[in-house]
Amino acid sequence: MVYASSPDAASRRPPGRTIARTSVKIVVAGGFGVGKTTLVEAISEIPPVNTEAWMTQAAANIDPVRAGDGKTTTTVAMDFGRVTLASDLLLYLFGTPGQPRFWSMWDDLCRGASAAVVLVDTRRLDVSFPAVNYFENDSDVPFIVAVNLFDGVQTHRIPQIRAALRLDDGVPLVAFDARDRGSVVRVLTEALGHTLQATAGHAAK
Repeated sequence: MVYASSPDAASRRPPGRTIARTSVKIVVAGGFGVGKTTLVEAISEIPPVNTEAWMTQAAANIDPVRAGDGKTTTTVAMDFGRVTLASDLLLYLFGTPGQPRFWSMWDDLCRGASAAVVLVDTRRLDVSFPAVNYFENDSDVPFIVAVNLFDGVQTHRIPQIRAALRLDDGVPLVAFDARDRGSVVRVLTEALGHTLQATAGHAAK
């Protein structure tokens, strides 16, 4: 894929021609500690804006972390990043907080969004149920589910994960690495493609 900031993109641009860009808002959602901040940081072409706060012992019972996770901060409002996916396509990424006490913010963050990516950690599949349920029942934003491969290892097959999440067959389910820019690009492209298909389907009815 050619980015607008790359030499290839610049060489293909007609001299003196201004390219009209389309701006798209994508929400990155999921449970606590599934990799939302990591995804935004991996792909944002600007310094990502986040509201990370240090986790304290006082919050250990509220925001439990698996032993060995090494997580020392948590998002308390949102993450924000921007990426030029193509010469005429600009994406704005909004990462939701994962803790239950911040779920009330999801409606505001999803307002005006064209697509959503729900992240899943198969080591803690239960923390993903609320996010999947939200986009299935409480939001009209088209969404896909992306399995974050922690340590680069896929521990469960995609059909098994789909069954465990009770995910509708019409919702794309993909595996990726939130630390890898190319992998994140593929997920965002999948999310946009799903939105286009969903929009076309509604228009045909």
